[in-house]
Amino acid sequence: MSAVASKPRHPPLYTPSQRARRDSTRWTTVQAVLAPLQFLVFIVSLALVLRYLFTGEGYGAATASILLKTALLYTIMVTGAIWEKVVFGQYLFAPAFFWEDVVSFVVIGLHTLYLYGLITENLSPPQLMAVTLAAYLTYVLNAGQFLWKLRMARRDMAAADSRDTLDEGVAA
Repeated sequence: MSAVASKPRHPPLYTPSQRARRDSTRWTTVQAVLAPLQFLVFIVSLALVLRYLFTGEGYGAATASILLKTALLYTIMVTGAIWEKVVFGQYLFAPAFFWEDVVSFVVIGLHTLYLYGLITENLSPPQLMAVTLAAYLTYVLNAGQFLWKLRMARRDMAAADSRDTLDEGVAA
């Protein structure tokens, strides 16, 4: 295989020093726990929201689940910003995660609109649920972005390991 054919199609997501910081910080573990927890709450909440929209029942349960999802979202955003600072040297919009952060702010904006509508009673329950569905759709897009980046990072690591193995073989 030629050197050109083995080159990645994109720049690596992490430099070696960023990867080392990512692997050594507790904030990586925090994110690894919060992300699936938030997704689980999202699945339950989505079911409760859809139940309310289709049957008119369970508004209180749907509302509680949305509030829990929103609290987890705010928590993962704050801890994610800290993680980004540790790994990339800036709290948000590091080049490697710029678009993920942009979409995250849309997700947060929609959740915050829900809270505003709930607290001020400026939105009816069906309107609140419509805002929630928009927030959840955007959240799924955002989660997909992060999963794609995780996949890219794993490919980068596999390619680096492969190069290291080849380099060791040549040196021997």
